[in-house]
Amino acid sequence: MAGTGDAARDGRARVRPVRGSASAVTLRPPRPGEVGLLTAVCLRSKAHWGYDRAFMEACRAELTLTEADLEMNRLQVALRDGAIVGVAEIALADDEADLEKLFVAPEAMGCGVGGMLFAWAVAACRQGGARRMIIEADPDAAAFYRRHGARDAGQSPSGSIPGRFLPRLVLDF
Repeated sequence: MAGTGDAARDGRARVRPVRGSASAVTLRPPRPGEVGLLTAVCLRSKAHWGYDRAFMEACRAELTLTEADLEMNRLQVALRDGAIVGVAEIALADDEADLEKLFVAPEAMGCGVGGMLFAWAVAACRQGGARRMIIEADPDAAAFYRRHGARDAGQSPSGSIPGRFLPRLVLDF
């Protein structure tokens, strides 16, 4: 992956951003008590695309992380200068995995954080025995997943907005 450096001594991945801040980004599992910060990143990332207040309120429950999520699913947090700037969540089921969340704080977009989190998600899915990843993407994020090898596989109904459909993508391993 372009821009990826050697693994840090503490086992966390490091990446030097392709553009933007010169600060290194690290990945690590989330810690108990961080769900509020992680949810805030998800909400700010979604709002970045210009959705109105009513839309954001309708999405709030789906974008909210709980302490139970930390125990049930696999998550990874991206940090830059000690601040949480991204989060990814996968759910494994037999030989398939769902990319539940991948959000990057607006101030960290374009710095390689999303690609780093996606690479983690792919590796975690493979390690968990998945043969493919299902992605229900925001329309503004679908091109990102296509650039990373996912293919279009129809549409899925939104879990938040009745009558809204999201691009469904699949990445085979």
